[in-house]
Amino acid sequence: MRATSLGHAGILIECEAGSILCDPWFEPAFLGSWFVFPRNDQLDAELLHRIEHADYLYVSHLHGDHHDAHWLASHLRRDIPILLPDYPTSEQRRELEQLGFSKFIHTVDGEEQELSDGLSVAIHVETSITDGPGGDSAIMVSDGVHRIVNQNDCRTHDLAALRSHGPVDLHWLQYSGAIWYPMVYELAEEEMADLCRAKMESQGNRAMKYVDALDARAVIPSAGPPVFLDDDLFGLNMISGEEASIFPDQRWFLDQLAAAGKNGVLAIPGTVVSVTPTEIAVDHPMSGEEVNKIFTDKLSYLQHYRSDWQQWIDDTHASWKRKPTDLVARLAAWWEPLMQKAPTVCNLIGDPILIEAKHDDGSVLEIFVDIAQRKVVDGSTVDSAESPPGFRFTFPRDLLELTVDSGAVDWSNSLLLSCRFTAWRRGQYNENVYNFLKSLSIERITRTEAEARAKVAASASAEIPETDVEVGNFIVQRRCPHRNADFSVFGEIDGDDLVCTLHGWRFDTTTGQCRTSDDHPVRIKPREI
Repeated sequence: MRATSLGHAGILIECEAGSILCDPWFEPAFLGSWFVFPRNDQLDAELLHRIEHADYLYVSHLHGDHHDAHWLASHLRRDIPILLPDYPTSEQRRELEQLGFSKFIHTVDGEEQELSDGLSVAIHVETSITDGPGGDSAIMVSDGVHRIVNQNDCRTHDLAALRSHGPVDLHWLQYSGAIWYPMVYELAEEEMADLCRAKMESQGNRAMKYVDALDARAVIPSAGPPVFLDDDLFGLNMISGEEASIFPDQRWFLDQLAAAGKNGVLAIPGTVVSVTPTEIAVDHPMSGEEVNKIFTDKLSYLQHYRSDWQQWIDDTHASWKRKPTDLVARLAAWWEPLMQKAPTVCNLIGDPILIEAKHDDGSVLEIFVDIAQRKVVDGSTVDSAESPPGFRFTFPRDLLELTVDSGAVDWSNSLLLSCRFTAWRRGQYNENVYNFLKSLSIERITRTEAEARAKVAASASAEIPETDVEVGNFIVQRRCPHRNADFSVFGEIDGDDLVCTLHGWRFDTTTGQCRTSDDHPVRIKPREI
């Protein structure tokens, strides 16, 4: 059994009984912001042939660095069998059908399913709206002897489930950042650096929890980091390690694995990792010296990479130009019915949202989203002293026009992950703001509203709580109020904070108050010693 890295979360898994192509991503994502690192635009012809003639396709979720719509439509046969995760909606299937694909294999969450004699899979899903567009998933692939777990960036809280199929040989997982926070926020330089360091630490701790749980023979860092070749974004890259960035490269996580006594394997695009009962062999597409130089001379590598893609970047920028339209009216017609269908979500957001559309000449159109009144109005007509916004997003006018033109139902996937904006908030993080921006269709907002109602009901429940657990010198409720992660697995004490390493949320050990978001306290007390 062998797994060939295609870059980022892309893997070609092959055994005698068949091959599975996972998350092939080749074309820059999120408005041309994200590029694969190391680059995968120079794969050899033989590997490309195997990729394009795989027996099955698995796309973990609909984010642009996993679901490369243009490449899928232009390089794969339309009757390739597609392994569909067991998501609560048919959105992923519809997206693939629109690309012309017609053959689907529906899977059941967590259940092992035989594809052919000697090839079986089990796909595990996370379905909260916070997990991405429609959810996220991880796949276990077995040839009857060996098992590969491709976890990509699926933040499952059921660690035992991934291990339940048997011992794992190769574990591919994310460790790097895949978000816009904190870089786009209006923060002082020192605060930005501190938050980036904290985010990196949280990412690494979460990944190590998965590593410990699966206890695979080898761990392969994957699904990141992206790199940013556009001049406007180049500063987001982590090159020396001193930058205020949440995108450390593979070396950083390999060092953590080594320190923990784990077998970490570096894979670059084209690297083949072969598994036998007695050996794990690694074959890179270039010499060890050349592989090492990618990381030791990273700045030069990225500069050369950028030079090769500069014309594409320039053409992409030019394609964004739009004539101004009445964005206030267009967003009002689109968003007001959605807000009416999501009273719980709106109540949890609470404060107004100010969207600024910034022209090239510096002038700004203000769009005021009155959450309480479920209205979208011209911001110039609002007295900011009487109705101060709690959240502000500033977008280039062209990109906002482009996003509205496309009718994008998930602004995280279409706009926010581009990092081509700035943000500000008055108080703590409020996940409901982003959940709304990910749910800009009737189908999605209905699901998001139901999820919000369930959370509110659960917090108000008078039922006897689940057994408390010990975390360090504290007794704490078992479940994190954010995403129900088990504190006995994901809980850590960091100074005066209880930290849930699944998503990095923090809680005051003295009061139980959440430092990350409002209205998410935990029950916690010192353990009697």
